[in-house]
Amino acid sequence: MNQPKIAVVTGSTRPARNNEAVARWVNLIAQRRSGAIFELVDIADYRLPLLDEPLSPSFGKYSKSHTRKWADKVASFDGYVFVTPEYNHGVPAALKNAIDFLYREWNNKAAGFVNSGGGAGGARAVEHLRLVMAELMVAMVRAQVLHSLVADFENFVSLKPLPQRETELATVLDQVMSWSNALKAVRLSPPA
Repeated sequence: MNQPKIAVVTGSTRPARNNEAVARWVNLIAQRRSGAIFELVDIADYRLPLLDEPLSPSFGKYSKSHTRKWADKVASFDGYVFVTPEYNHGVPAALKNAIDFLYREWNNKAAGFVNSGGGAGGARAVEHLRLVMAELMVAMVRAQVLHSLVADFENFVSLKPLPQRETELATVLDQVMSWSNALKAVRLSPPA
């Protein structure tokens, strides 16, 4: 079986975002692994406006070039590691918008989560994402990494992850790789 291709997806487009450093950290560690191909996907690079397609994404009929470009990128992966901060107890609007642009491209794939936030380390954003992913028929792994802005960042800005974060990330990556491989069979079999 071919190695799964897994995207490390940034969850914010905010200037001077901490999220980009966390995503690069995840990708750096992922690149050291064998058994999967990892690629950093920065949603800021796609400059997606607020949902401007005239039809629901469930139809898969995209009229805008930015949507087709985003759809092609998302469809090329077997799984995802979403790296997202928590904004006001939820998912950043830019990530939710990027997810909502598409439907079938996400279906029957795997996802894991690496988050950052205040006291709860971004846990509330993960819970929000789990609801969204379930609706998109994405299998979510149990393990997750929660970075605390207090414990894992110097002066709330420079990423300095606690030593256990790399072990936690290894578990997330193992689970996403396993589920991504397993779900290939689901995507290849015709619906009943």
